[in-house]
Amino acid sequence: MSDTLAREALSSTVTAVIPARGGSKGIPGKNVMPVGGVALVARAVHACLAAEHVGRTVVSTDDPLIAAAALRAGAEVVERPEQLASDQASSESALIHALDTVESRHRQSVEVLVFVQCTSPFVTAGEIDETVLAITRGGADTAFTAAPFHGFVWRAEPASAGAGANARGAYGVNHDSAERQRRQDRVPEFLETGAVYAMRADGFRKYLHRFFGRTAMVATAPERAIEIDEPGDLDRARALAPLLDAATRPHRDDIDAVVLDFDGTQTDDRVWIDGTGRETVSVHRGDGMGTARLRRAGLPVFILSSETNPVVAARARKLGVPVVHGVETKDVELEKWFRAEGIDPGRILYVGNDVNDLPCFELVGWPVAVGDAHRAVRERARLTTSAHGGHGAVREIAEWLLGKDL
Repeated sequence: MSDTLAREALSSTVTAVIPARGGSKGIPGKNVMPVGGVALVARAVHACLAAEHVGRTVVSTDDPLIAAAALRAGAEVVERPEQLASDQASSESALIHALDTVESRHRQSVEVLVFVQCTSPFVTAGEIDETVLAITRGGADTAFTAAPFHGFVWRAEPASAGAGANARGAYGVNHDSAERQRRQDRVPEFLETGAVYAMRADGFRKYLHRFFGRTAMVATAPERAIEIDEPGDLDRARALAPLLDAATRPHRDDIDAVVLDFDGTQTDDRVWIDGTGRETVSVHRGDGMGTARLRRAGLPVFILSSETNPVVAARARKLGVPVVHGVETKDVELEKWFRAEGIDPGRILYVGNDVNDLPCFELVGWPVAVGDAHRAVRERARLTTSAHGGHGAVREIAEWLLGKDL
């Protein structure tokens, strides 16, 4: 059997399960909250689907909104029973139920079970693959992701210990507080990230726990080790997304169409009005060049705007691209367009700047905000341009997609 066929045969018995219940109390609706313009559950699904050594990706949920988001992202859904979706239910119980359902549904045994948590928004396909390979090639029974840690951990003595002469107060846990070691002299330590676990399925059924037998640790980048439990965690993840997702800017092979808002995206959102009430706007020549190059590369470009001014249609004619403008429900028109054109919405890059673009963001795989977009738009964008609207943002996006071919 060739290496490729062997890899495909192995991957077919590796199943990733993403437990995502709907009853989060800290952040209501947490698992469909967007980070970088993509729902948390969808981010986890995308990472699993991109992993070379995962054959099947499953989301276990009791919530119809999460199920719909998971299906749109490309996952299979297992409906989780109510008794396994309470605050008291363990992740292991949901994993066993999903494992049973998948094996029965597909009539195939799972050899390696991968447990991925969508509360870790920056997990990568590479990290998932490494945990699988630690088992399939490294001989481990279980594996997990962990981040290097150099902190000095302290613990406070319980109040019940009293304040006598023998009381220690605060004391060092992973270090001797009387000896201040340099970082390079300390024994390396790691923090479990909670993002990815992998385990032999037969051992998991036996022990009903994510750790058993020989355990391998997969080291990951500390800056990506974020778990979202509280509203502040979500704010921090959204602030970091433009930096941590920057390495995943799309290229030509990732995109099948580009959709552009007009005011505030191709203009600086200002308008000049003369004495007769006639309105004019300013556009950027670099954006025109970027649009032309995208079209030359075979990418459909479509302008979609709520603005009624005929300048929108005039600009579209100048650029030679189709346009729909003067509409209230941009998302409805967008869906009509990509269905008529037969374009996968997950491969559409949509560029916007204001809150009326947010419904369109929910439909596409690559929602992009211009640099000076409204804060709510930047928070929900998968990427944000460094250039402001009307100042070369479209040209910048063309550079992302075409690189030297521009």
